[in-house]
Amino acid sequence: MTMPRIMRPNEITEVLNRPISQDLLARDLTRLAYVATDGTPRNVPIAFTWNGAEIVICTTKNAPKIPALRANPAVALTIDTEVHPPPMILLIRGLAELDFVDGIPDEYLRATTTYEMTAEQRVEWEAEVRSLYRDGMVRIVVTPNWAKLIDFETTLPSAVEELVRQREQRQAEGV
Repeated sequence: MTMPRIMRPNEITEVLNRPISQDLLARDLTRLAYVATDGTPRNVPIAFTWNGAEIVICTTKNAPKIPALRANPAVALTIDTEVHPPPMILLIRGLAELDFVDGIPDEYLRATTTYEMTAEQRVEWEAEVRSLYRDGMVRIVVTPNWAKLIDFETTLPSAVEELVRQREQRQAEGV
């Protein structure tokens, strides 16, 4: 098995600071991939916020992902668009840190600000959330240690990049 290339912090920052990456990081839904306690992969859509350095995901204290992330904190995140062509895709890897908090984390309320509801519905929703999660929540904090933006104009999936290089080499050799 080939180990992924280690990215330097400045390389990660360069990827995450690109305008398309910033647009994707402003979205409210990511797909969180992790290894469950039974050893099988999981990939769940979940609300998130980006604070400029970390992805913050909030969940219940009894969520099955909590013991799984304690056992293996390695995660992968995908934030993408549904527009074709081309989709915009931001891939992030990192280690999840678990932060058990009393009450409702501000990030949870911020991550849900794009939900379509009236001001009155929002008040009712927040009251329901505070009642349901009265024992607190868990902040899953992911500091990126690898990132790749795929926009299909300036960047491609690595396998496609390799095919492009092979084609260019064949053309240069006249094959």
